[in-house]
Amino acid sequence: MESWNINLKKTFFILFLSFFFIFFSFSGFSEEGFWKNLPTDELVEYLISSMNNEELLSQVLMLGYTGTQPSDIIMEWIRERNIGGVKIFGWNVNTLPELAKSIGEMQKTALNTNQKIPLLIATDQEGGWVRHVKGDTSITPGNMAIGATGLSHDAYYTGFYIGLELKALGINMNFAPTVDVYINPDADVIGPRAFSDDPVTTGILSVAYFKGLDKAGVISTAKHFPGHGNADKDSHGALPIIHSTLDDLWNRDAVPYRFLIKEGLPAIMSGHLAFPEIIGNNTPSSLHGFFQEELLKEKLGFSGIVITDDLFMNGVQEIGLDTPYICIRALEAGNDMIMLSRTPELFSDIWKKLYSQFTENPGFRARVLDAVRRILRIKIAYLKNGSSVPLIPDVEKIKESVPNNEGRKFFFDLSCRSVTIIRDKDIPLDKEKSGRILLAGQFRAFLEEGKKRLPDADEFYFPYSPFYWARDADTKKLLQISRQYDTVIFCLANPNSLEVLKSLENEEINLIVFSVLTPIYLRELPRIQSALAVYGTGRDSFQSGFAVLMGDFKPEGTLPLKTFKKLELSLE
Repeated sequence: MESWNINLKKTFFILFLSFFFIFFSFSGFSEEGFWKNLPTDELVEYLISSMNNEELLSQVLMLGYTGTQPSDIIMEWIRERNIGGVKIFGWNVNTLPELAKSIGEMQKTALNTNQKIPLLIATDQEGGWVRHVKGDTSITPGNMAIGATGLSHDAYYTGFYIGLELKALGINMNFAPTVDVYINPDADVIGPRAFSDDPVTTGILSVAYFKGLDKAGVISTAKHFPGHGNADKDSHGALPIIHSTLDDLWNRDAVPYRFLIKEGLPAIMSGHLAFPEIIGNNTPSSLHGFFQEELLKEKLGFSGIVITDDLFMNGVQEIGLDTPYICIRALEAGNDMIMLSRTPELFSDIWKKLYSQFTENPGFRARVLDAVRRILRIKIAYLKNGSSVPLIPDVEKIKESVPNNEGRKFFFDLSCRSVTIIRDKDIPLDKEKSGRILLAGQFRAFLEEGKKRLPDADEFYFPYSPFYWARDADTKKLLQISRQYDTVIFCLANPNSLEVLKSLENEEINLIVFSVLTPIYLRELPRIQSALAVYGTGRDSFQSGFAVLMGDFKPEGTLPLKTFKKLELSLE
């Protein structure tokens, strides 16, 4: 009987322990993982020691997905391996509440993994030309408009208001600012995304923009290291060959990074660019250790994370290596995260080869572990403080927060401040002397805003694409129509519209150029004596430009391109 009582007590004790374990496991009394209350360095080492090989390797992956809802594949990568980040592209956005809901679902899945490490949710929301999250987000005048005012205030609040809108959506990382120094007129892919062709001006404005994003709690990622501003090709479509020397790079392209790194910049994007004068061959800089390891991390002392531009871009794909090897090379070259716009299958060749290298090559493993430490430090710094971007955004408040009401007023004022008169012969417009007026351009908003100010004017619209050349039909039609008018106000935006405009140069009409985006194309139009520049393609930019044209106010914007100023003087 006594032994029976002892056995019964043991049974009850075991059942009690089992109940205790089950109860507290399900009530959240488990290891806190990422949320454990430890100093940063201790927490980083704790997390690394508690992660298996798959979890460690997955932190260096930033993946995109297809569709407007997170795909099954991306959710599987998050759930099974807790990847480091997700990139939001334009094709992922249907409505903003739907996007915020999707981001919340992905973060919830990440927080249910073993270490509960949240995702970096990144996008390209530079302002101006590049705005991957559209919908009701602010349309800003862009970086070159900031360069035209030259005000750090404008750069700071551009970053801040863009950051507040991203924060409301749960996006905690922005691939901005673009800090390329715009010295090559043929760098069409950069153009108005640059602040200036002056490295010091670019550096000062870049720091202010970064500080604004930082104030909003969003991680800044300066790009495209080591510098895309002297390229004559777009790395999305081909590998640009840039014949800059190391001195050129250090004294020009690296200057903004030197400013930013001293101020604590958390992340940098590496571009797919070739510098044969520096390394002796055409290996993309994103795959060469000199740029990320020696120049950026050792010489410049950068301690944040380096993220590749998309590894499916032609700028890196056209070198002939398979994608798994490109991924390995990118990490070996000192990149800490590799971006893939298309989610690979869970057991694809990309994963198999990366995992094999990680488990079998001690040098590669050490490189990845260093990358994971950097990633975790940034996540702890930005995702575990009182002003952090919410991991689970409040979908119901999106309409209240986006667009930001204060930001809308600010961006309109910036548009007005940045308008630049380049050639002033017939600006402001004398309506009595202008006769019959034709508005010609590639943007409906340009024509609509022009009609508001000049109701009697007629319109000629032609498409923005193709970008690099004009269709004969557009050129011939405008030439024929223009002969019925005394004045043509022409919106110049790209090589296509430049070619169309050139057909009118010898006509007996008064030509006024309304330049949008980069004004660099005006260098090829020496005979045109009336031109103003705005730098965005939103209604604010068109409204402010027409206000100047009609004499509402005298603009104070100055041309942010010194090289162009020299060309301008030579034309007078």
